[in-house]
Amino acid sequence: MLFFLLSCFSFIILSKFSLFKTLPNWNNLKMGIFSFQSFFKHMLKTNMIKQENGNFSSKTEEALLEKDNLSLLDLPDLPLECILEKLSPSGLASMSRVCRSFRVMCTQDHLWVKHLNQKWGKFLMGESMLEEWKKYIDVKKKQSLKDYCNGKGYFGLFTWWKKNGKLNESSVFLPVDSIMSWYLSLESGKFSFPAQVYNRENGNIGFLLSCYDAKVSYDSHTDSFKARYASQGRPTIEENIKWERLRSPAVDTSPYDLHVSDCLTDLQPGDYFEVQWRKSKEFPYGWWFGVVGHLESCDGNKLYCHCHHSDSVILEFRQYNLGSRWREVVIDRRDHRETGNEANGFYAGIRKLYDDKEIATWKSL
Repeated sequence: MLFFLLSCFSFIILSKFSLFKTLPNWNNLKMGIFSFQSFFKHMLKTNMIKQENGNFSSKTEEALLEKDNLSLLDLPDLPLECILEKLSPSGLASMSRVCRSFRVMCTQDHLWVKHLNQKWGKFLMGESMLEEWKKYIDVKKKQSLKDYCNGKGYFGLFTWWKKNGKLNESSVFLPVDSIMSWYLSLESGKFSFPAQVYNRENGNIGFLLSCYDAKVSYDSHTDSFKARYASQGRPTIEENIKWERLRSPAVDTSPYDLHVSDCLTDLQPGDYFEVQWRKSKEFPYGWWFGVVGHLESCDGNKLYCHCHHSDSVILEFRQYNLGSRWREVVIDRRDHRETGNEANGFYAGIRKLYDDKEIATWKSL
C-alpha cells in the first residue's frame, strides 16, 4: 500500500515537470511504440532509482524515456528497408500516409517494381502498354499544369511551381511517372491500357476462339475488367471480364494494319497458328486460332504427306462444323497478304504458334 501511494505521488510530481513534454504526439502513434506498459515500467524504474540513489537525475529520466519511446524511424536503414520490402501494396500505401519521412521511403520505385510485376506483369510485355502509359503521363502533366495556371499566364505558372515545388511537413509530391503512381493508376482503374480479349462479348458464338484488341480498365471491387472495343460506329463495351480472358497484345501491329507474315514457308499440317480476320475493310482485325490442315489430294498419312511442299496452305478452323463456309480457307504460301471478300471476310497476317503454353491457353477456351 505504501509503495502504491509513493508511485501515485511520484506521478503527480513528475507530471508538473518535463515528463509529458517528451511524450510523443498522439497524432503520430503509428510511428511510435509507446504503450501504457512501457510508461508504467518507466515509473517503476524512476522510483527505484530515487529509492536507491536518493535523488532523481533529469538526464536519467531522459535516457529512460528515450529508450522506451522507440520509433520505426530509429531503426538502421537496412532493417527498415527489409521491413518495407515485406509490406503489401496496401501496407506501403498506408505507411506513406504516416509522415513525410515514411512517404519519401515508401514511394521509392524499387519497392513497387516487385508488386507491379507480380500483379500486372502479364500486361507489361510489348511496347503498346509502355507507349500508352507515356501518353497518360503527358496528359496528366499537361492537365496539372493547366489546372494550376488557370489561364493566368506567368503568374499562373508561378503558382503551379509554388504548389508543386514546396512540400509541407506531412506530405511529399508523388510524381505521376513513378512506379507507385503506375501501380495505383492500374489498381484504381483510372488508367486504361491496351490488351486483347479472348472470346469477346462473353463467349458469343460469332467470336469463338478469337482474340480482339481493346482498351481495358480494372475494377478492384469485382477483380475483373471492363473492355472497350474499337469498331465501326459506336464502340462496344463489355464488363466482368476475368483475368484468364486477357492477354498482352501478341504483336505490336495496330489492329487496323496488316501483320507481315514471316512463317509461311514453315507452315505444315498440324501446326497451330493465329490469323488476322475482319468482316470488312472498315473493321479492325481480330486474331483467330486455327490449325494447318491437309490438302484435298492428301490422305493425311504423315509418311506420304507432301502438303508442306505445296504453294497452297489450308487454314482450318475446327470450332466450325464440316461444310461451314468458315471451316477452312486456302492461302498462297508464296505471296499471301490479304485474301477474301465481303461475304466471308478478309484473312490477313499469320503468326505460327511455337509456345506450348500459348497453344494450351487457346485449347482451354
